[in-house]
Amino acid sequence: MAKHLAQLLVAGVQVVGRAFAKALRQEMAASQAAAQRAGGGAAGAKHSAANQKLGMSLEEAKQIINLEELDPEKIQKNYEYLFKVNDKKEGGSFYIQSKVVRAKERIDAELEDIAEAARKKEEKEAKS
Repeated sequence: MAKHLAQLLVAGVQVVGRAFAKALRQEMAASQAAAQRAGGGAAGAKHSAANQKLGMSLEEAKQIINLEELDPEKIQKNYEYLFKVNDKKEGGSFYIQSKVVRAKERIDAELEDIAEAARKKEEKEAKS
């Protein structure tokens, strides 16, 4: 009886181990693919890290805020509208309201990265 139980336990551990290894390989491949889609190299890694940190991609954030391009005025206008419409007091959804806030944070992070890249470019050109 103990022998069969031990064999069953070993088989279970092997199955779980293989599944974990497969999931890890898939996650690594997905991470690399996301970095590649984001531009590859250091820029892609930074973009992918921002997605990971804030929990959503820039594309998803743009869909939530209903944007096609990063226009600060339209971002603010859409954000304020969606935040107000989804206010719990107005009968809205707190979940959707929080998604709107997270989307705005993700877009703001991207705008900061763009501004930082522009500053670095200007500094580099000024030194030349």
